[in-house]
Formats: sequence, C-alpha cells, structure tokens
Amino acid sequence: MRTVDGFDVNPEPIASARRAHQAALKLGTTKGADRSRAVLAMAQAITRSFDDILEANTLDLEASREMAVPDLILDWLKLTPKRLEMAVDILQRLGELSDPLRRVRHADYQLDDSQTYTQLMPLGVIAFIYEAFPELGAIAAGLCIKTGNSLILKGSTEASHSNAAIANALLSAVTEVGLPEGCLQLITEEHGTSIRDIVTQDQCLNLVIPYGRSSLIQQVVRHSTSPVLKSAIGNCYLYWSPNGSLEMVRWLIIDSHQSEPDPVNAIEKVLIHRQALPSSLTTLWNSLKEKGFEIKGDAELVEAFPQLQLAKDGEWQSAYLTKTVAFKLVDSLEAAISWINRYSSGHADCIVTESYQESRQFALGVNSASSYINASPRFSRNPSRGESVFLGMSNQKGHRRGLISLESLTTVKHIVQGNGRF
Repeated sequence: MRTVDGFDVNPEPIASARRAHQAALKLGTTKGADRSRAVLAMAQAITRSFDDILEANTLDLEASREMAVPDLILDWLKLTPKRLEMAVDILQRLGELSDPLRRVRHADYQLDDSQTYTQLMPLGVIAFIYEAFPELGAIAAGLCIKTGNSLILKGSTEASHSNAAIANALLSAVTEVGLPEGCLQLITEEHGTSIRDIVTQDQCLNLVIPYGRSSLIQQVVRHSTSPVLKSAIGNCYLYWSPNGSLEMVRWLIIDSHQSEPDPVNAIEKVLIHRQALPSSLTTLWNSLKEKGFEIKGDAELVEAFPQLQLAKDGEWQSAYLTKTVAFKLVDSLEAAISWINRYSSGHADCIVTESYQESRQFALGVNSASSYINASPRFSRNPSRGESVFLGMSNQKGHRRGLISLESLTTVKHIVQGNGRF
C-alpha cells in the first residue's frame, strides 16, 4: 500500500468526489427495484468477466512476487474461482433482499397535531480504501448501490489489475441499468492520488471505510477529515474458565480461523485461569500444533513449558493474522476482563464457561462490539441464516459498531407530517 507523504497536486480526487456527490443526490431518490436490478446486473457482469478477472489477478500475483510482497498480502490478493463465486452469491443475495431504504419507524416523540416518524436514508458518498482483497470492491459496491450511496474505490497497488477488471465489470452493469453516472468510481494509480487526497474531501464525502492491516486503518483515521467506519481483523481473545471444556476451547480456536482469506474474528490470544491442569494445556497445544498452529506463551508459561515460544509485550495488543495463538495465565475472571479491555482489538471476544454468572459478568464487562459465550466468533460475510450480508467488523464506538451491514451505510431522517392546523 502506498504511503502518504503529503498532498498530491492532482485535481482528480476533488473531481471524483464531486461526481460521486452529484450522482448520490440522484441515486438516493431512485426506486428500490432499480437499485436491486443494478446489483443483480453486477453479479451477472462479474460472472461474464470471470476469465478476465482471474487473468488480471495472475498479473498482479506475478508482479507482487517479483516485488517480494509479504505472503500474508499474497494470500489476501490471490483470487480463486471460489472467492469470486462467493462475491457473485453475495451480490445476488443483496439484489433479492427487500429495499433497506424508505423503511418507516415510529419516532420516540410526537408533536401536537402532527405525526412524526423516522425513515432510513442513504449517507451519500462512501469511500472504500482496501488492501488487496479484490473481491471486496464488488461486495462494497453491492452494499452501497443497494443503500443508494455512491462509492469511490481505492485499492492497493498490488491489486491494481484485479481491481480494474472488477470495476470495469461493475461499471458496465450500472451503466446498463441506467443508474446515475459517477455513482461508482475506481481511483487508480494513474491518477497519482494518495489516500490523504481522498479522505480529506469532506465537502462531498460522507463516510470512509478502510479495510486491511492495522497500519492502513490508522493511516486513514489519522488523516481523514470525514467520518471513518473502522474495521478490525484478528487479535480476538478467549478466556478459559476453570469449569470450561477443553474440547470446546480447542474447537472454538480452530473454527474461528476458518473464515478465509481474512481471519476477521480469529482467536489469537487465550487467557487461562491458574487452576488449569498442566496436562490439559499440553493436550490442547499438541492438538493445535497438529492443525498447523504456532503456539506462544507469556514468560510464566514459557518458564514452566520451555517448548513454547515467548510472546513479547507488544504482541498482546497486535494481530498476528496467521495461525498463531498466544496463551497467558490470569488469576481471575476480573483480571481476564481487565486484560481484554486493555489489549483486545475490541470487536469479538469469547468465554468458555459452564457458569451462567461468569458468562453474564463477561458479556457485560468486556468492552467489545461482540461477546461470544461458548460459541465460535467465526465471521461470515454471507451467513446462511437471517437477511444480512456483512462487509466486516467494526471495533469503534462511534457511528456504528460491530457487524458492517446494509444498515451501517444508512442514516435516519425525522419527518413531521402536520395536518395544516396552526
């Protein structure tokens, strides 16, 4: 991902933001059926362009390997037919969902001689800044068009060919359906545009969503003059209570790492009560190693179990984003909650316990977007149950928190309908 040094002398970000803003004014008043038809057309366009997209992705992979791009980014970058099919499935599902806009809700207050209600409305213009993950551009486009928002896409250099191929397919679809020109735009390297150039267009931009490693998220947050919906990946904690099941702990850790290619809610840190049996710990670690996990421990555990690698101080607040799990001893549930609130990413943390009282204390005490009690935090963009599709997870307290869904890309308008009396 290109670093930010200063402002680029380039009018393109301003022009793109203005085009997107003008398009959003029209897009917000379109019929839900037209927006749904556009999202379904996107799915068909991606399907028709399968070969072109995969060929473009091969070019990106070859160039990235020559540039010695980290293996983690190569994994995120590499498109497979399965990953593209998942994006198509999500677009099709979005197209078939009911219109999220115009939903009317009763207001919390009423004025005399009038009826007051609230209605979901588009935010306006959204910028999605993402590191690798080419298919996420298509999913973000589906979510934005469905909610009546214009979208500006800014991908990383490593995925330039893939992003362009996907954007061309998406643009052909929205043009075919007749949506406003400018409602979907891709900022390419040819524009010479930095991240800062985009996120400072607050006169036209209503929301920025960064997706990738923590360094990218912090870069966007640091420079943006527009609201930011932060996303988070990894560094989720699990507390293993003395009465919790060893087999459940094992299963939750393994299952949480199954959301590929981005382990959004992967359990990377485990806090163990001191009463845990050494034999249970050895059994767990051996089982995880057989599944390809790297095991680390705090200084106290490493002293007792020399086969463990030492987890350094800075690792407890950082995501590994690999199949690595670090273990630490704690004296109590209260100590575990305090440690999690200080070092966790704050978007998905778990407890394994048979105690209802402990589960309630954990759920209310942990300051995270989601708490999981004897349940895997595994993330799915397209869950089989319910009517939601998710772009990612947010760990912030502002704007929206938790799962980033259609409703996360809307705002509320209060409407007062009077009867003409004065």
